[in-house]
Amino acid sequence: MALSLEQLQANRDAIDGTIARGELSVTFSDRTVMYRSVTDLKRARDIIDGDIASLAGRSRQSLAVASKGFA
Repeated sequence: MALSLEQLQANRDAIDGTIARGELSVTFSDRTVMYRSVTDLKRARDIIDGDIASLAGRSRQSLAVASKGFA
């Protein structure tokens, strides 16, 4: 079942709140998910961000910058 943009945003907000409180348990509507680490929470948030971007018609873009330390 695909989630709506509003549902995805609510799930993202729940994850953000959980990260801010330093907890590992998130409740989405009628279910609770226990994550192993904050890193897992951040990964879930990144996945949701990608889903939100897809629904909103935007693509996720990343920019990698590397430097050898030369001025």
